[in-house]
Amino acid sequence: MDNYLNSLHCPVSKKKNALPIDTPFKLPSPLPPWPPGQGFASGSMDLGGGLQVCQISTFNKVWATYEGGPDNLGATFFEPSALPQGFCMLGCYAQSNNTQLCGWLLAAQINTDALTMPIDYTLVWTSETLKIKQDGFGYFWLPLPPDGYKPVGFLVTNSSDKPPPEKIRCVRSDLTDNCEIDSWIWGAGDDKSGLGVYDLRPSNRGVQAMGVSVGSFLVKPPGANNTAVSLSCLKNTSSNPVSCMPNITQIQSIFNSYSPWIYFHPEEKYLPSSVNWFFTNGALLYEKGQESQPVLIEPNGSNLPQGGSNDGNYWLDLPVDENAKERVKEGDLQSCQVYLHVKPMLGATFTDIAIWVFFPFNGPARAKVEFINISLGKIGEHVGDWEHVTLRVSNLNAQLYGVYLSQHSRGRWVKASELEFEGGNKPVVYASLHGHAMYPRAGLVLQGRKGIGIRNDTGKSQMVIDAGANSYIVAAEYMGSAGMDEPPWLNYFRKWGPRIDYDIEEMVRKVAKVLPGTLKSSFKNFINSLPRELLGEEGPTGPKMKHNWTADED
Repeated sequence: MDNYLNSLHCPVSKKKNALPIDTPFKLPSPLPPWPPGQGFASGSMDLGGGLQVCQISTFNKVWATYEGGPDNLGATFFEPSALPQGFCMLGCYAQSNNTQLCGWLLAAQINTDALTMPIDYTLVWTSETLKIKQDGFGYFWLPLPPDGYKPVGFLVTNSSDKPPPEKIRCVRSDLTDNCEIDSWIWGAGDDKSGLGVYDLRPSNRGVQAMGVSVGSFLVKPPGANNTAVSLSCLKNTSSNPVSCMPNITQIQSIFNSYSPWIYFHPEEKYLPSSVNWFFTNGALLYEKGQESQPVLIEPNGSNLPQGGSNDGNYWLDLPVDENAKERVKEGDLQSCQVYLHVKPMLGATFTDIAIWVFFPFNGPARAKVEFINISLGKIGEHVGDWEHVTLRVSNLNAQLYGVYLSQHSRGRWVKASELEFEGGNKPVVYASLHGHAMYPRAGLVLQGRKGIGIRNDTGKSQMVIDAGANSYIVAAEYMGSAGMDEPPWLNYFRKWGPRIDYDIEEMVRKVAKVLPGTLKSSFKNFINSLPRELLGEEGPTGPKMKHNWTADED
């Protein structure tokens, strides 16, 4: 990246045009008063060992560059402003310039031996040699701690003078955990030999993991080992690590504030329903070796096999009667109920609310081969489609910071600043035609490359779910004995649809006949690269069998 930036031979200057980051993001509506109870949204949190932290989301700009990084718009580096009395900074914040300013940092209270000043600094990198558009020069300092302490953030200055030791604090080693590179902010990107600036996250993440993100970033100088992270994250060592998690009335209030609107494509035929509607309208339970004697399922799933593993001995299917089968495939939007799993994340500094949506049927896929759209027949079809959207809310200030959107077997986090909102602070989500993958914007997303891939079409229509109108909290394990009564179907660990293999080669031959010669081989290669889940009809397992039930959403 250094060679690329130097090759531009641009004078050092300031960017005149406003960038997205010049406008701090704010939710459309003020936050409501939250119901009392526990430590949720109290402004600070005790992480144990004398480490008290608060969350800062107001910043002073220290240095900015206006080239490189996502969309070649550069990045801006900040330090926290308006620190509460008695609190100190643990690191600086950085963000790419292609989105609105929407971030946070943890600050810590200075009153115990949990913190100490660095004994010196190492100048890891400076922008002095880069002939790019920038606000003066930036200097990136790594605090050098005394024995028994670790740095958790970089310090950025716009002067070559070494910062004073009291500017930042290091943290006692037993109150820290390992962290890893997350998303790219600025620098060389995929060029591992060049400069890179990256977000950091705890290496171990999940409902039982206690690593806590500081909100800072890593600077990887040119030639440095990309896997060598010189910083740590914090660790929640409190005797009651979930003390700031919301209680049941607070969960309901959070969800009422942030529950999403989920829009379906105008041509969508296969809509969601409640699980109870699916069962009461003729869904069947099959057992291996007893295929001729399927069993009707009780409305709450009480006669489904419980626990165990996905051993292939049981599966669900649609009614046998063709008319009933087609009717159930289409779902029932009016009955639709979303199912909530509430869980601690990032050392219980955040609450994740996973919103599960059930579809009786996933429709056939369509492909785009450059300028030609092609139906893929039965490819993509399966009974019992589970999709989800996850809200991530800070336990310190109740702010919505991100939404995770499931997209087939994967998904991605979207910052709150990159979402649409309706009806106050409710995010807008778009479910793709037939496949029901979730996206933050209407339009076409192509699952493939070089103009060939599976179409994911989204758009607004009169078919929409207000997730807050009919929700059911199915699990909140951190509440212990006061947690929710889980419905029996949640502990059914087998497939929600049968496995049926199709003649893929025959389908490819039929489609290839209508393609120009230059596209035939490209299409065949694309089909061969598709994941197994798309190449046959196979129902998924339920929410509790998904990796993200206990782990983070990645």
